[in-house]
Amino acid sequence: MRLGLPLLVTMLLVTLACRQGSSLPYDDQRNSMVEKQIVARGVDDARVTAAMLKVPRHLFVPEPYRHLAYADSPLPIGHDQTISQPYVVAVMTAALDLKPEDRVLEVGTGSGYQAAVVAELAGQVYTIEIIEDLAGGAAALLTRLGYANVKVKAGDGYEGWPEYAPFDKIIVTCAPTDIPGPLADQLKEKGLMVIPVGPEGSQYLYRVKKELGRLDIEKVIPVRFVPLTGPHAGGGPN
Repeated sequence: MRLGLPLLVTMLLVTLACRQGSSLPYDDQRNSMVEKQIVARGVDDARVTAAMLKVPRHLFVPEPYRHLAYADSPLPIGHDQTISQPYVVAVMTAALDLKPEDRVLEVGTGSGYQAAVVAELAGQVYTIEIIEDLAGGAAALLTRLGYANVKVKAGDGYEGWPEYAPFDKIIVTCAPTDIPGPLADQLKEKGLMVIPVGPEGSQYLYRVKKELGRLDIEKVIPVRFVPLTGPHAGGGPN
């Protein structure tokens, strides 16, 4: 089929406009992030890396820091909170061993980025954020991006979300000084929880499996997270 010159010119202009309005530079940065920060460090779960290649991390970062969205570091998101380092997001997501049918509780929504990554791999995500402004912003962005399988709540994550319990998996993105009892109670038998525990400067990421009602705790990596806020106290796991 031959196209007339006016139609060819129109198609060319549309193509250029689409390219100028696209996120191609961010795509390149996202590809580099996954290759150099995640795969190169040993996270070889293909489903996790595919999710992190898909989720537009830059949209979850405030405009003043957006040029750093794919850097190898956490970034401020306001209210003294941060979006986690990409490598840590990948490690935590891989440790959950997510299945398409999983119902997942997240404590500490923050910007919503971790929830989006989990939502790419799980059936339903229930995420709680104690700071109302962050919860509202995350909910609006996740809705705009089409994550219909994410439900956001403003509230105290220490108490979990009993209305939707029990959960196949639980991920906590802020550090309590001990594993909250309500979260342990709301984890299914043989379910997994990934959680940072400990005081600032001495935190570890733990992978917790529930077996016969008991918690089997495995230390993963040292981490640094903002503390879980609310009325809680206690020591870290043995």
